[in-house]
Amino acid sequence: MSHESNPKVREVNFDGLVGPTHNFSGLAHGNVASMTHEGLVANPREAALQGLEKMKSLMDAGYAQGVLPPQQRPDLGALRALGFTGSDTQVLSRAASEAPQLLRAVCSASSMWTANAGTVTPSVDVPDRRVHFTPANLQSSFHRYLEPATTGRVLASIFRDERHFAHHPVLPATPAFSDEGAANHTRLCGDHGESGVHLFVYGRQAFGGDGIEPRRYPARQTLEASQAVARQHGLSAAQTVFAQQHPEAIDAGVFHNDVIAVGNGPVLLYHEMAFRDEQGTLDALRARMATPLIPVRVPVEAVSLDDAVASYLFNSQLLSNPDGTMTLVVPGECQEREAVWRCLQDHLLAGHNPIAEVVVKDVKQSMRNGGGPACLRLRVALSAAERAALSGRVLLDDALHGELTAWVERHYRDRLAPADLADPQLAHETLTALDELTRLLKLGSVYPFQR
Repeated sequence: MSHESNPKVREVNFDGLVGPTHNFSGLAHGNVASMTHEGLVANPREAALQGLEKMKSLMDAGYAQGVLPPQQRPDLGALRALGFTGSDTQVLSRAASEAPQLLRAVCSASSMWTANAGTVTPSVDVPDRRVHFTPANLQSSFHRYLEPATTGRVLASIFRDERHFAHHPVLPATPAFSDEGAANHTRLCGDHGESGVHLFVYGRQAFGGDGIEPRRYPARQTLEASQAVARQHGLSAAQTVFAQQHPEAIDAGVFHNDVIAVGNGPVLLYHEMAFRDEQGTLDALRARMATPLIPVRVPVEAVSLDDAVASYLFNSQLLSNPDGTMTLVVPGECQEREAVWRCLQDHLLAGHNPIAEVVVKDVKQSMRNGGGPACLRLRVALSAAERAALSGRVLLDDALHGELTAWVERHYRDRLAPADLADPQLAHETLTALDELTRLLKLGSVYPFQR
């Protein structure tokens, strides 16, 4: 599996480093894996090393790989804003005894899933020929609502050069503009250097709509949020398709579109139950795309919704190769479900589509919280000039991988139970680690404690 680079525009996968407070608190309502594994003892060190191993293997195969830092956790500032006073130790102790659910929220390592960090539009798609970024407000859950401020600083630090990069404000953090970032956004095109069509998938409409929405679990993305991001980035109606996610899929645990569909280049790999109006969505994409769409449909008879959610088949990374083929990076759980593994062999690899290779990765620590390979990365298509304009030291190479691995082994615990989150020593360890990380990645002062 070795792939040469395209000298022009390349897709760079920026993976989130798993943070030192990675734990199983079961915070995400509607995320079946997160809810199922609540209370288990986590292994932050193993989680971070699994993520780094995935990054390294893709880098070794010739794909461009970047890295994003975790958030400052525990977020003691958030606890103080909620009325907890005193020293750090006193704040942690009071929160643990009076509001343990808040303590778990401010310790969440959920920023590791950078598919939710924001929405990115490549320069080739917009009039000002800059790459556009909007951090997601993640307002539908408190533990993720804490992320956008730091996410915005990190993105502005890395993508700093205003000649090449444009940053937009987070959407208003209200239910009407609930935005979960790139997990509900797919760019389809012939080649990364060609103008693309943007598929925005939403779960509900805030204003109007026919009221057909999920009943069991919340729809986290609104049409209005997707439309606002498209406007911010300067995308025209001819470049955008807005499709409603199937309510039954959300109720089955498909909390983001990237749990039921993945696209790259001209290929859209999706489950029969991904979209409320499957045919209308495909027709709209075909009408706008310059290159013929290649839909790869997985019927419910081949893979049930339950199997799709349990295996995260569609939360795989679909990667373009220079020879026109594609590689699908799937979580190990896909091997454990007979129907899913059979679908990969008989339906995808043997079918008439560009998917020529399936690579299995162990990301079990992430999967137990409901995040597969695709959750762990934010895709940014960059030209050679834009890659050269990046600030910091965030593009992975052997040296950086080695330093990050040593950093994890130095600072991370190999077991963390929810009860350990009240340990003031953990907070101290985390700040020490993050301070060192910002120097290693040459990011400057992106964390609240550094400002």
